[in-house]
Amino acid sequence: MANLHPFSLEVRSYGQAGTPDEHAFAQLVLPLVGSLDMEIGGRGAAISRGDIAFVEADTRHDQVSYRPNRSFILDLDPGVIAPALRERLRRAPYRALPPAAGKLVDFMALTAADRSAPAGTVAGTVAGTVEKWVPLLLDTLEGAAPSPRSRLAPLLAVVEAAPGADWNAAAMAQRAGLSVSRLHALFRAELDTTPRAWLSELRLGRVRQELGATDLPIAQLACRYGYADQSALTRALRRATGMPPAAYRRRMRETPVQENGPKLR
Repeated sequence: MANLHPFSLEVRSYGQAGTPDEHAFAQLVLPLVGSLDMEIGGRGAAISRGDIAFVEADTRHDQVSYRPNRSFILDLDPGVIAPALRERLRRAPYRALPPAAGKLVDFMALTAADRSAPAGTVAGTVAGTVEKWVPLLLDTLEGAAPSPRSRLAPLLAVVEAAPGADWNAAAMAQRAGLSVSRLHALFRAELDTTPRAWLSELRLGRVRQELGATDLPIAQLACRYGYADQSALTRALRRATGMPPAAYRRRMRETPVQENGPKLR
């Protein structure tokens, strides 16, 4: 990363051989096409479009892919990341993008393509856009836990603390002291999604973290995070990742290390 700038953005592709790396700057990995098998600090996961991976500074990591792929690689001075957001990302380095952040990634992908950037570069051709886009992206990621000014913040804090409870739009509206129609309007205005879609993303994100970090039975995870049964969880995860829970858990536990692969920097 250039010393004069707190961040830089590139588009990169990876092959079947990986080389472990670590560096003094933080990094966000945002897949655009295909998928990556990543290992960050000993924790593995498969990520694809709609996901984000966070590499903390001075953390050993690696990535490989067995199909055509392209990803935004955003190198960051750790000081530009809000401390609370940095800690959340450090604790859970793999997660689904919130809807608003996903739209920002889509926008930058279109912008980079329209500018006909040389292979592997973005910052040089859309520097002005990148300088505005990166703070917006970070604010949006931080805003996944809304600021106190948000009408939804108290409700989301309660649901995030107990995502497996018997939540639906009516229960959330009652908890927030709103009508169901007003609840939907606030979700659309503040998060660009619906209560049901937000809850589904929250639950599935927690399940994916648990699959990588624990050996809890899949049926127990289904019960813990509000799914009717193991089959319902399996269907939801398959729709999101193309894999059932057992296969997803195996993939997350894999940490392939091969020689002569591309380094991140």
